[in-house]
Amino acid sequence: MDPVTIIRPRGAPVPAVFDSPHSGTHYPDDFDYIVPLSMLRRGEDPFVDELFAAAPDHGAPLIAATFSRMYIDPNRSDADIDPDMLDGDWPHPLTISRKTRSGMGLIRSQSGRKRAAIYGRKLSVAEVRRRIENYWRPYHDMLRRELDETHGRFGAVWHIDCHSMPSKWATGFDKAGEPNENDYVLGNRDGTTAGAEFTELVRETLAGFGFKVGVNDGQKGVELVRAYSDPARKRHSLQIEINRRLYWDERNFTKRDCFDEQRQTMTRLIEVICGYARGKVS
Repeated sequence: MDPVTIIRPRGAPVPAVFDSPHSGTHYPDDFDYIVPLSMLRRGEDPFVDELFAAAPDHGAPLIAATFSRMYIDPNRSDADIDPDMLDGDWPHPLTISRKTRSGMGLIRSQSGRKRAAIYGRKLSVAEVRRRIENYWRPYHDMLRRELDETHGRFGAVWHIDCHSMPSKWATGFDKAGEPNENDYVLGNRDGTTAGAEFTELVRETLAGFGFKVGVNDGQKGVELVRAYSDPARKRHSLQIEINRRLYWDERNFTKRDCFDEQRQTMTRLIEVICGYARGKVS
């Protein structure tokens, strides 16, 4: 199975790129986890790629990971590794944050609110490097190439990084266990990855649909918006988090009856975003 898929624009291309790094459901045979699969599945962004499936119809490619982010997370730096997980010394410099130490780095060590250990052993340096080369890097290479080619063609690009969030704040967040009152959260890392005009367009559009929208409220965006954005050069990256209660039964792992309604809402948002991007370069 290819680690990443791309659906090319079916309409006239526009300077926008959509990606879904956490909707993958493939758990490779060498994962060797010891927790129930259901616990790992709670880390998925279920069917987010399907919610944004209309992007190619409006001229934007849609990139999606096929592998689970619990195996390796494409939305983390390849230096975000907890050395305590490894059975040897990592040969490159590491960037260790509070999230890394809480088990939420490039390779997750814990899962669920009870913070259960995912592995019953330390991982070898060689297997972590294989995960990076075979899964993480192809995803980044694909996204970078699409963003660079789009920017080269139009002189600008608007990148929408698509995610979902639990209805209660997850382990590792300041509000862990509390209800998430936002329907959507937009993240631009405090204005550093996307211009204010574009961020406000998306916020205003979703609010106009009747939803409660936060901006950098607990979810500010992580590696994918950080690595490939430069608003001063017209490279804008914005993370969108959808509250799963809008479309997903978190207990039974099934689509809610309102799934199609949420997909239609995202299609309307895609139309607005692609229209905006087209207008800015025409």
